[in-house]
Amino acid sequence: MKRRFFIQRFSQEKGSYWQEYVIDCDPTWVVLDALEAIHKQDPSLAYRRSCRHGICGACAININGKNRLACETRVANLPEKIRIKPLPGFPVIRDLVVDLNLLYQHIETVKPYLITQTPPPEKERFQSPEDRKKLDGLYECILCGACTSACPTFWANRNFLGPTALLKACLFFMDSRDEAKTDRKAILNSHPGLWQCHSIFNCTEACPKGLNPLRAIVMLRKKILRGK
Repeated sequence: MKRRFFIQRFSQEKGSYWQEYVIDCDPTWVVLDALEAIHKQDPSLAYRRSCRHGICGACAININGKNRLACETRVANLPEKIRIKPLPGFPVIRDLVVDLNLLYQHIETVKPYLITQTPPPEKERFQSPEDRKKLDGLYECILCGACTSACPTFWANRNFLGPTALLKACLFFMDSRDEAKTDRKAILNSHPGLWQCHSIFNCTEACPKGLNPLRAIVMLRKKILRGK
């Protein structure tokens, strides 16, 4: 199964340019397999990979105009010509490797961890099955950055927290065990993000895990407006 890959490459020396590779692909391959085959031909090609199981998010790239995980996108489901670019919206370090530091800074801003003031119990902080169910669709985020990369508001305003950070904020805001709701409200109200989202749905369409960051943003807005 022959496929033609057009990869947008970048280096400090050459700048940005496109390079074509023709590869004989096995019908079972995912795009990451193809990238590794290309890398054997051309060891200078740079890309990220780690788990190969859609868990780490390292291999997120833009494939034929859509942000996807290279390890989950089957070559057989793509046309004969495949265009691959780095994630939009982030500075490119080299080829398909982008600088995600700003994404991580925004995530850190929303304090993505459980905060408590009361002394810990002898066993665990109890959470009912009903309260636990409220976290479904929030905890599964793998921090690949695909949703933030697809957000036009983030492209226009680098200070915009973005859907990845806001999804994480919603996770801990909805957690019944968390005891820092007042502080979390102050953070969300003092940083561009929660009220600047234009509900374009790009983030939801881009998420490779089928999550809905826009729904999380709406949930946060309702919680804050209702004072809960």
